[in-house]
Amino acid sequence: MDRKDFFYELPAYLIAQQPIEKRDGSRLMVLDRKTGCVEHRMFTDITGLLRPGDCIVVNDSKVIPARLKGLRIRSSEPEILNKRQDVELLLHERIEGNRWTALAKPGKRAKPGDEMIFGGGRLTAKVVDIINGGLRVVELIHDGELEPLLEEIGEMPLPHYIEEKQTDTARYQTVYAKADDAGASVAAPTAGLHFTEELLGDIQKAGVKVARVTLHVGIGTFRPVKTDDITQHHMHSEYCRVSPETADMINETKQNGGRVIAIGTTSCRTLESRVESRVATHATHCRTPENRATTHRAVLPGAGKTDIFIYPGYDFKVIDGLLTNFHLPESTLIMLVSALAGRENTLAAYRQAVEREYRFFSYGDAMLIL
Repeated sequence: MDRKDFFYELPAYLIAQQPIEKRDGSRLMVLDRKTGCVEHRMFTDITGLLRPGDCIVVNDSKVIPARLKGLRIRSSEPEILNKRQDVELLLHERIEGNRWTALAKPGKRAKPGDEMIFGGGRLTAKVVDIINGGLRVVELIHDGELEPLLEEIGEMPLPHYIEEKQTDTARYQTVYAKADDAGASVAAPTAGLHFTEELLGDIQKAGVKVARVTLHVGIGTFRPVKTDDITQHHMHSEYCRVSPETADMINETKQNGGRVIAIGTTSCRTLESRVESRVATHATHCRTPENRATTHRAVLPGAGKTDIFIYPGYDFKVIDGLLTNFHLPESTLIMLVSALAGRENTLAAYRQAVEREYRFFSYGDAMLIL
């Protein structure tokens, strides 16, 4: 299957640059994945589209202000020793302690031995190593806790297609996000941005369970598919976790005939990674028929890394539905949606979204696939 099979025309003016005034005020396209039929609703209608006994699964990872702008103050090259140069660092993933992987811009200003200062010297990053994909291993030096410091001196790592200055960065965070010692996200699980605490309360009052998983979104979410043959694309691994309580809730839902509906592609990828003997520490590409199954398997609690890449031909083991935003052409995300709803159904729905001027991408409108 070719990358170009997932292309669609999108006028630039439909890319949402700011969140709408109310979180739950977005439009909602409802797509029947079996028939391809589409309904046009408002997001607050979602409560009536769910059934008692269903379970929605949210990703509670928190986005940190991981983009840092500062100066390189020392280099391993003697001729430019102590020459100050502008540099940008995007923290990616904590390795252990104060060591993180990060992306540096420009990369030539982040060689092993270099140091960068941010926040007027309140945070120093020393480059320890360069690893795969141009990632830097940096050691952070600072006083006190890191997260409060980042809140003061860092910036939210918004996607490249959001060009306007943001006045309320708290809107690039779900209402249920929580800090996690295992790490944090460098991009929001955007399907969850539509929910308010009140709406979640209404959903639970209607007899629908709300379960939490964690997947810390990494830089792979910004990286395009570059291979024409999509089966040759490799996802960056990301940390994910399913608690025993969540696993029990989901397995009970399936056993009782309820539907499991993933809120966002990250929740979907987490659940599909934690099935029976398929553990998240192993690659789970859907490359061969041996990877496929037609019956539900139990979700296992646990934590680890996943690089699962879901595209058409994949048979879903856990989820019955998906709430998601509208995604970039030729991205791994629209490929995942196409795996669930069918490529033709998905592209036809996207054409309707363009014609009806839905808002696209992170701050855009939503699609519910059932």
